[in-house]
Amino acid sequence: MTSLTILGIESSCDDTAAAIVRDRQVLASVVYGQTSLHAAYGGVVPEIAARAHAEKLDLCVAEALESAGVTLADVDGIAVTAGPGLIGGVVSGVMCAKGIAAATGIPLIGVNHLAGHALTPCLTDAVDFPYLMLLVSGGHCQFLIVRGFDDFTRLGGTIDDAPGEAFDKTARILGLPQPGGPSVEVAAKTGNAAQFDLPRPMLKQPGCDMSFSGLKTAMLRARDAVVAEKSGLTPQDQADLCAGFQLAVTDILAEKTRRALTVYMADAPSTPVLAVAGGVAANQAIRNRLMQLCETMDVQFVAPPLALCTDNAAMIAYAGLLRLEAGQVDDLHLSARPRWPLDQNAAPLIGSGKKGAKA
Repeated sequence: MTSLTILGIESSCDDTAAAIVRDRQVLASVVYGQTSLHAAYGGVVPEIAARAHAEKLDLCVAEALESAGVTLADVDGIAVTAGPGLIGGVVSGVMCAKGIAAATGIPLIGVNHLAGHALTPCLTDAVDFPYLMLLVSGGHCQFLIVRGFDDFTRLGGTIDDAPGEAFDKTARILGLPQPGGPSVEVAAKTGNAAQFDLPRPMLKQPGCDMSFSGLKTAMLRARDAVVAEKSGLTPQDQADLCAGFQLAVTDILAEKTRRALTVYMADAPSTPVLAVAGGVAANQAIRNRLMQLCETMDVQFVAPPLALCTDNAAMIAYAGLLRLEAGQVDDLHLSARPRWPLDQNAAPLIGSGKKGAKA
């Protein structure tokens, strides 16, 4: 098979990224973060994110090309995240990719951001289809059986907040710095998880769907109760609340993953694999629990390196490479999409509107 070199562009949230991938080799992966731009607001501000993408995308692409030691003349395809995501950021990336494609004649390939995450284990660990993917991040949480580069079956997911969003909101209400995931994890290490009785929403309901909104509300009420009693939060109160919250999320993810694995294993895959991706997969307590579950169920556990687990353009380039190999390319009419479910046959998790299903 002819070797293909792909330029990947990712700008769906608050990371501006470009990468060069040749076959399964990542020649360069550049990510410009925006944490400092959003720190004062307790979360990502879409307008600020979009402006930062527009300012940095061309610099990011140039740096990726230089780092890989290639020029646009060496590139066989331009893969860009066309959705889902914050529409301003997605538009910035799509327009950048269109401009390069129009000027050079290089084929344009729109990529589903979720497909990028879901296919990362093929890039990093050469995992064979089919495998079970748990995509768990700031904006998404889904169980997917991945049977091919464009064949995804969703078994369940969150019906409201994503776990990463719940981590961020928990940090915010406890006065911890953003991003919330690492802050909550650090505080939880010195906390007593049994100090607060927090709920595990939907744990007793059948299936693989999850809910984290009620847990977030319970955290807010628990904090308010402590503040009313003590006129404030001590560092130990913060640690105890974080530990309780982290354990609740871990319990939910572990039980729902067990159910998803049971469904996946019913197809008798020759080499069963659970792969995880997304920023929340970096949480060591969650990762250890999932690893223990896989050991119990005799399933291989795969987690890409953190740099390729969170948002990046290498995963977009690789997903685009697979599409290009199959002859799937787009033209300059490629549209940015705020919503774009991977499993087109699954019922919407959160409902739908004029712009289509949210997830």
